[in-house]
Amino acid sequence: MEYQCDWIDAFTDRAFGGNGCAVVHDALDLGDDQCCAFVRETSLTECTFVGTSETADFRVRYFLAGGEIPFAGHPTLATVLSLLHRGKLSSSRITLETGAGIIPIEIDQSFGHPRVIMTQIAPDFGPKVDPANIAAIGGIDADDIIATPQIVSTGLPFCIAVVKSHDVLRRVTLQPKPLAAFQKAGAAIGVMEPFWVTLQGVTEIGDTFSRLLMAPPNPTEDPFTGSATGAMAAYLWRYALIEDRNFIAEQGHWLGRPGQAQVQVLGAQKQIAGVRIAGTGHVLMSGALML
Repeated sequence: MEYQCDWIDAFTDRAFGGNGCAVVHDALDLGDDQCCAFVRETSLTECTFVGTSETADFRVRYFLAGGEIPFAGHPTLATVLSLLHRGKLSSSRITLETGAGIIPIEIDQSFGHPRVIMTQIAPDFGPKVDPANIAAIGGIDADDIIATPQIVSTGLPFCIAVVKSHDVLRRVTLQPKPLAAFQKAGAAIGVMEPFWVTLQGVTEIGDTFSRLLMAPPNPTEDPFTGSATGAMAAYLWRYALIEDRNFIAEQGHWLGRPGQAQVQVLGAQKQIAGVRIAGTGHVLMSGALML
């Protein structure tokens, strides 16, 4: 079988920036094992598999090397840009059916690079976590974390951990045993690895800078994480750790893959209705997948 596919670098305006995602079209017939094998073959964090939907304009399935997840941010942006690249979009407003619900999408082509704006679902604020437990996962001290970590989801659950400086962020190193214990305790909700955040951009226009370290069989670090950025934005706004609900999130610069997103939290601090994440991307490769 032959499937058309594109490799998109998301949350960047150039080749080899941001975070890559391979988008495979008309591929909802593929089995989970085939999808996971393809992700492993690419060495990417995630790939998407797109097809028709009865409830939205398109249905998207998201896969890590180890299995399917309900939603992911940079693959959503990549999927929309791939659909646009292949001339499959007839409107600047579409919807995607995902495992986390229907995701509204807007496409702004008024600039040089099309900008995709996704509205992630209203956040679910889950359990708060002892800072010492999260610090142990990152190999740092508990007092390096400036606010109580909490599991938050705008489609995919992450534990948001705000650290006090870039120096601390550089020192974060994933510790397998504490991570395994944390994820075993959160297995019922499928919690991902902690998302480490600083309240200072890495460039002069950035407002936050983050890292997501990942466990095997995934790559060791994700260059840009749109779903975690949505959860992080909701957390920062709810607890007044940011003054403006509109800000610039940065990630990936220390990997040589700088990524940037424009973020807007919707609603009051205690009544957040969703999070808008916007970014551009670059079509790196197009071709056919032979299976």
